Amino acid sequence: MDIRKTVTGESPITTDVGEVLAQQIKQKAKNLGFHKVGITAVADWAPDNRLQRWLAAGYHADMTWMENSKRQDIHQLMPEAKSLICVALNYYTPAQHRSEKAYAKISRYAWGRDYHRVLHKRLKALTTWLVAQGEGIEARYYADTGPVQDKVWAERAGLGWIAKNSNLITREYGSWVFLGEVLTNQWLPSDRPHTNHCGTCTRCLDACPTGAIPQPYQVDANRCIAYHTIENRAAALPNLNFHGWVAGCDLCQEVCPWNQRFAQPTDIADFQPHPWNLAPTLSELVTLTDAEYERRFTGSALRRIKPWMLRRNAHHNLRFNLSSNRMMNQRHY
Repeated sequence: MDIRKTVTGESPITTDVGEVLAQQIKQKAKNLGFHKVGITAVADWAPDNRLQRWLAAGYHADMTWMENSKRQDIHQLMPEAKSLICVALNYYTPAQHRSEKAYAKISRYAWGRDYHRVLHKRLKALTTWLVAQGEGIEARYYADTGPVQDKVWAERAGLGWIAKNSNLITREYGSWVFLGEVLTNQWLPSDRPHTNHCGTCTRCLDACPTGAIPQPYQVDANRCIAYHTIENRAAALPNLNFHGWVAGCDLCQEVCPWNQRFAQPTDIADFQPHPWNLAPTLSELVTLTDAEYERRFTGSALRRIKPWMLRRNAHHNLRFNLSSNRMMNQRHY
């Protein structure tokens, strides 16, 4: 999305003015409800090669859009970009998933209102305010809607660090955050990049039931429950036990010590769970009609998952439950 105000021939912003503007940007972002904000200069960084290694390993499955060269060069998105303003919203709510096999599990990110809408409203307000601060200021914002390596830039801007499960962890909120960016043509002073604090911990790798994290910082979508339930458009799913998950998966986040110690409830009402997202049954979802889907999931990030996919995901879990029950019964004989 673009909100621009362009004047040609303007000289670059001075260092002192840039520092003042950076502080004003951060205060405005906080006033708009963002929980974290940081800034990084585009010129400070060479392309990150982790994405290329991930693609070369085939870990992106059929997500061909991840191959877009713009992800490696921010100037292909905005040639005049000099700085990125990175923001985060805490979305954690303390409700828990039901453990009984009859219930379907939906990832926390999708319990409430579509996060794209929540982020876009605030990002648009921040960008509109920014371009009004002086002649020649240009800006463009993204929130999981374009080829921006949001976690890479957030780490560079000091919001947190990329963990071994490829999520961004913040000290204040763990990894339960949504990320957004504003690209601008203004020179702004960079914040200190965040250091990594995963240490020797491998809980996220050990907790993944399908072995989708074969090595730290590399997630194999071909084995990832979140990928298969959200992005996989095939009629049949691979022979992997999804353990009740029908929309995303939170297992590698739930075991993270940073999440267990520092997650705190969000103050954003839009992220509070809709009751029907907390504990739907698999049998309920396997017969979900398109009309019922429209009623339940208006304004929800779950609309990324089409109704036939939800039915497929529920059926897949029911099949594994039935197989598991048969094996248990055989043990009794």
